[in-house]
Amino acid sequence: MKKNLLWAGCSLLFLASCSTPKNITYFQDLQNGQVIEPQSVYAIKVRPGDKLSIMVNTQDPLLSSMFNLVESQNRLVSSGVTSGKGANISSEGRSGYYTVDSKGDIKFPILGELHIGGMKREEVASYIERQLTSQNLVKDPIVTVEFANTGVSVLGEVARPGRYEFNEDKMTILQALSFAGDLKNTGERTNVLVIRKQDGQETAYRIDLTNSASVMASPVYYLQQDDVVYVEPNIKAKRETTSAGNAAYSPSFWISVGSVGLTVATLIVTLTKK
Repeated sequence: MKKNLLWAGCSLLFLASCSTPKNITYFQDLQNGQVIEPQSVYAIKVRPGDKLSIMVNTQDPLLSSMFNLVESQNRLVSSGVTSGKGANISSEGRSGYYTVDSKGDIKFPILGELHIGGMKREEVASYIERQLTSQNLVKDPIVTVEFANTGVSVLGEVARPGRYEFNEDKMTILQALSFAGDLKNTGERTNVLVIRKQDGQETAYRIDLTNSASVMASPVYYLQQDDVVYVEPNIKAKRETTSAGNAAYSPSFWISVGSVGLTVATLIVTLTKK
């Protein structure tokens, strides 16, 4: 009887010490060769407050410079000339970016006010090209559009929290987390929070990184500019905020429990024999 109790106690301690966390591995439901696709593909679209770099290229460099704020400003900086309209011209050329106003419009040289809100990057380029050719201002122009301030913030239990800028048409939450150095072991993978501000409101979304269906079906799998990704601490990390929070999960605790259990069992057997 004593040997059986001793064996049971040792087995319990071994299993407790060898147990592995279940919520660490990403995409636990995926099988080898399984094809996964997001339910919707989202490309970044122009929103109020965005800054855009718009370059017009033609066969005539002088004609092109009429539409390119950055080039004209760099020329003014090199000659020591300041803007006659009161705009500050810096060597970084930041004032050369087109800022989208609250209505989704920009003021473009010669063409005037253009509504580009809700357009993708290539749609903005095509729209400006059509405007230039339809008004016989430029023949066969090539317009290049780049986002200048598209970024997301990654906070919480990641290796490198901060804001990460990207100049791409699409960015997934997995890419954002990789930029931030991935989650720490103390990060909660089953309940990642994404806060999205749109149309004057902020909406919260939750993603379970251990489940591919949860990730791919989420509307925040593809991030938008200014999204905030927050990785909250897991239970173990939360317990560490108190002096004895994780005591019940330490090896010494289970050894003590096992010792007490074996002692009690031994006493019971001894008393029973008497």
